[in-house]
Amino acid sequence: LSWNVDMKKTYTRPLDIRHGRIDMGHGAGGKAAAQLIEELFLPALDNAYLRQGDDGAALPLPVLPEGPGQLVMATDGHVVSPIFFPGGDLGCLAVHGTVNDVAMMGAKPLYLSASFIIEEGYPLADLQRIVQSMGAAAREAGVPVVTGDTKVVEQGKGDGVFISTTGVGVLPPGVSISGRNARPGDVVLVSGSIGDHGVAVLSQRESLAFETTIESDTAALHTLVAAMLAAAPGAVRVLRDPTRGGLATTLNEVARQSGVGMLLQEAAIPVKPQVDAACELLGLDPLYVANEGKLIAIVAPEAAEAALAALRAHPLGADAARIGEVTTDPHHFVQMDTRFGGRRVVDWLSGEQLPRIC
Repeated sequence: LSWNVDMKKTYTRPLDIRHGRIDMGHGAGGKAAAQLIEELFLPALDNAYLRQGDDGAALPLPVLPEGPGQLVMATDGHVVSPIFFPGGDLGCLAVHGTVNDVAMMGAKPLYLSASFIIEEGYPLADLQRIVQSMGAAAREAGVPVVTGDTKVVEQGKGDGVFISTTGVGVLPPGVSISGRNARPGDVVLVSGSIGDHGVAVLSQRESLAFETTIESDTAALHTLVAAMLAAAPGAVRVLRDPTRGGLATTLNEVARQSGVGMLLQEAAIPVKPQVDAACELLGLDPLYVANEGKLIAIVAPEAAEAALAALRAHPLGADAARIGEVTTDPHHFVQMDTRFGGRRVVDWLSGEQLPRIC
């Protein structure tokens, strides 16, 4: 049942959030589904667009002072395990992940939609916690969830809760940011320490549980992007958020898309000691570990310092660093000068290093 449908109360007892669980009736489109939406989803995500009462949302077209822009749309699925982890949960992750996908195009995120697939038997208290976190993250980002849908699958046919989100934003005229735009001589920047999210999630897995003070870096990055674009207008060539596959895989994607190579400096890449220690314990390379609140920017060399200063002036970019440069390379290799004076190829991630991480 769509969240936008105008529902009249046809039930007398409120949901038992504390002890109740999802059953197949909550996905059947009848009274139970209507009650779940009205008492659990709508209070957490309430906004004028959801209150329109239609099977969808009618949204105003954005008006930009620079003139007509372009619409940007991005979609993502979120299957993280465990659902709750240090520094975040599935709900805020679903908002941040899609807001960031829109922002990496240089666009201003405007609206989100969300689709929940919930396993029969899932505790209502945990579902409410997820949805409330999603609502709080959307309000903090200023990007409302304007429409949504809920489905229930039989017990054993899912794994708790999966969320798919779609984001819509507006790209100002004259802004062109793409993985195709990197050029030899450009500078590679990262907005902060890498690997925090992946290590935070892994620390809570039953088979791997270990003590760490690391929390997920999950965050909406659109205000950080806006600050950098204002400081270096026309000079930001590429923006990416290095989620699954981490920094290494993301840079390999850009190198292939742009037809260039890259040379990184290992000593310049920020990694927290706790992340480094956890990766050594688990046999992982921080370069391949997922992030949810960091970005990579490839910037024209003449504007690199201005862009870096803008990142460092923002709370989400305080630990930003210049980590390498774009090179001419017909093989499109990403290479790295190591701390020990050698050089190695930083290849694509092979296989699934960290399943269900975001």
